[in-house]
Amino acid sequence: MSDQRPVILEVENLTKHFPIHGGLLGRQVGAVRAVDGVSFTLAEGDTLGLVGETGCGKSTVGRTILRLYEPTSGRVIYRGTNLFDLSAGEMRSMRRELQMIFQDPYASLNPRMTAGEIIEEPMIIHSLGSRSVRTEKVLELVGEVGLAPDHLDRYPHEFSGGQRQRIGIARALAVEPRLIVADEPVSALDVSIQAQVINLLSDLKKSRRLTYIFIAHDLSVVEHVSDRVAVMYLGRIVELASSEELYGNPLHPYTKALLAAVPVPDPRVRPERTLLRGEVPSPLDPTSGCVFASRCPIAQGDCATTPPRLEEALPGHQVACRYLQLSRERMPFVRRG
Repeated sequence: MSDQRPVILEVENLTKHFPIHGGLLGRQVGAVRAVDGVSFTLAEGDTLGLVGETGCGKSTVGRTILRLYEPTSGRVIYRGTNLFDLSAGEMRSMRRELQMIFQDPYASLNPRMTAGEIIEEPMIIHSLGSRSVRTEKVLELVGEVGLAPDHLDRYPHEFSGGQRQRIGIARALAVEPRLIVADEPVSALDVSIQAQVINLLSDLKKSRRLTYIFIAHDLSVVEHVSDRVAVMYLGRIVELASSEELYGNPLHPYTKALLAAVPVPDPRVRPERTLLRGEVPSPLDPTSGCVFASRCPIAQGDCATTPPRLEEALPGHQVACRYLQLSRERMPFVRRG
């Protein structure tokens, strides 16, 4: 069970705002609140699925945790160390344990380097082993991700999308990381290839004892790879639970709407759809209350002015909804023991 494993990552009130400059003097005139107070923990060896609509801030969370974006505020504690307190040099050394798999397997690979050079590059940066040791390691890695040795001399444009993503995975593994942020690693791939890459990531997790943050917008993919799932909306987590609990007993209206939108492969089944009305608030000027209030079918009068806290509604199941937290009697869709 994940709660019996040591916590490898603690994210506390993570915030990332992108400033907007304008006018003749280029002064800051506003900010895009991409991530607005995200908190969660991740146990070693677990996979946390981070899901939500495009633009909800899930990729920004992953990139800010690794300091590819510098944070606005908050803390990220990795194995007892606050990553935001590290200098650039210290963070560079720490990245041996923290790697990322990017969404676009073509844009993330240097077109002027061969596959072998791409995989070897992280080892050179971190001064790992002699040239012969690195060559042997590269051969081992390409076999592990399902590529052939004769692929090493080819350039990225000579590979299919699935093969390019396997090169990206091998590159991430080259420095023996412990935590990998997978930013929509299969969304740019054909459906027929997605299952192969997902199975590869699952096998690598077991064989290498990896910990993942798996970012995706496809809830059916996240269900099969995640131990816990966090649902994001407009820069905030609105629900967090185990994968089994969240898919079997969703509480937040937004989560219920997302799950209702997942296609059912049986034409005889007519799932109940949840129609969301209203406009999505602008991340430039979000509401002071619940960010989902303008589209929520159960919103009350004070939802638009009072922000909800992410609190436990059921054991191990957190939800950010004042309506659900005010009275258990007004939670008809919550499973009771």
